[in-house]
Amino acid sequence: MARGAPYDAKGLIAEAYRIEGVGPGECRSIFLDWALSVPEGEDMRAALAVLVARHAPGHPDHPMTTVLREGLAQAARPRRRGGWRSRPRPRDA
Repeated sequence: MARGAPYDAKGLIAEAYRIEGVGPGECRSIFLDWALSVPEGEDMRAALAVLVARHAPGHPDHPMTTVLREGLAQAARPRRRGGWRSRPRPRDA
């Protein structure tokens, strides 16, 4: 897909598929750069689902496909709520 494609505005994911001999480590770095550039409030899971649907059929064994699928699996897992809300607070007597 071209630069500016939905969910890949900077063209990072598409470019990863064009890099000859790219490995899993490089794909993870590219993915991190992509994830950091996703606008706040954007549905990361939906974006990953679109990117997997767009790229995986033509490149099932590409390391970026593996990284995108791992990201999608991680996005699907519920997260434990931490911080001050999870800690017991003293009650006023």
